[in-house]
Amino acid sequence: MIRWMIVIFLALVLISWFTPLLGKLGFGRLPGDFRFRLFGREWFIPLTTTLILSGVASLIARLL
Repeated sequence: MIRWMIVIFLALVLISWFTPLLGKLGFGRLPGDFRFRLFGREWFIPLTTTLILSGVASLIARLL
């Protein structure tokens, strides 16, 4: 269980780092991606983008 939590956390961190590149591709503006301002900082929670990218990664892993 804790391993999955770490994997999900790392995936969210990596996606947030690649947000500018993914934004140019259309990711980050999908329904289910949350962007809000709190305490003077913009927060981004890419739930739908994470699901789509993990599905693509899963398909690539199965094909290899």
